[in-house]
Amino acid sequence: MMALLISMFVGVVLVAHFDGAAPGGSQTVLSQIAHDSVGGGIPYGFVQVATTLVLLVAANSAFNGFPRLLYFMARDGYVPRLFLRMGDRLAFSNGILVLAVPAAVIYAAFGGETAPLIPLFAIGVFLAFTLAQSGMVAHWWRHRERGWRPALATNLLGAILSGAVVLIAAITKLTEGAWVVVVLVPLIVLACGRVQAHYVSAREALTPRPGAPRPAVGGNRRRARVAPPRLRPEASARLAEAQDDPSEVHSFAVVPVAVLDLAALHALAYAVSLAQPVLALHVSPTEEEAKRFHRAWQAWGDHLPLEVVVSPYRATVAPLANYIAALHRQRPDVTLTLVVPEIVVAKRWQRILHNRIATRLRASLIAYEGIVITTVPFHLPR
Repeated sequence: MMALLISMFVGVVLVAHFDGAAPGGSQTVLSQIAHDSVGGGIPYGFVQVATTLVLLVAANSAFNGFPRLLYFMARDGYVPRLFLRMGDRLAFSNGILVLAVPAAVIYAAFGGETAPLIPLFAIGVFLAFTLAQSGMVAHWWRHRERGWRPALATNLLGAILSGAVVLIAAITKLTEGAWVVVVLVPLIVLACGRVQAHYVSAREALTPRPGAPRPAVGGNRRRARVAPPRLRPEASARLAEAQDDPSEVHSFAVVPVAVLDLAALHALAYAVSLAQPVLALHVSPTEEEAKRFHRAWQAWGDHLPLEVVVSPYRATVAPLANYIAALHRQRPDVTLTLVVPEIVVAKRWQRILHNRIATRLRASLIAYEGIVITTVPFHLPR
């Protein structure tokens, strides 16, 4: 790839020099070369279409790489966890949208002119090169594997040259649009640091401590172990919302559990305290994840019945809503209480860092009669 890139670049430069093609005007350099080389008509159109396809492939590489980068950053807690989710087409849809929308806004703001966008591109690309080369320098210096000295020298030279390009482009093109990147990159780094600090504090607050209270205690344990009702209702049974006498109301609680943290344990304890049958419900993306959660549940004590739903498309709300709706169709005379743990953050901007499952479940199940959705808040420290 390097040989092809260098040969094509040198060839285009030489042909442009001999033909007198120069940037500017209503045509690109490649268009001028094509006119001088093949004239017009179908050959010229072929060159233009081929150039467009190459540019589309280059643009598509960003839409392949950037969403995956956001996935790894979200996994490490530097961006919101919504970038962990895949869409129906098994692509990181949120990352694609985050890339596409600002790109369209920037393109419109610059009036479709590519020349002012080149400094932004150059600074961004060579900054990435500088960081990558510097990271390799740190790697060789720490591990000092066989042949590390020549490799360190090569990466150090690459970091210096790439950093020089960044500085030159930032200084010479600062007033021509490069200031956007110069200002934006530190702000993004600062924001990622704030997000990561919040996730660290949230993880510390949500991690169960040794000797944490169990939700199934005393006389509630046997009642909590009652299996989900699966029999068809009797003809004389009244529908849930038609039951106006307390003696007629029969309730059954379902607690969605994503992770066995303090918020989930608090919701389970609250559900058991209602003195009604309780079922824990977990959604896993794969069979391996389901087995891993089963082992964690058994290590916790297996105090309550657990149902695990495998969602191969990594959806969460839809499988939960479908399962609750299926239970409701089997026993419309039983009031299903969905007890959802909800993390309450101290600051408004932190709300986007946590999935608001309760709100989305309420929107999916509000049309069903006899389904009650309640949230059990867990407040994170300031």
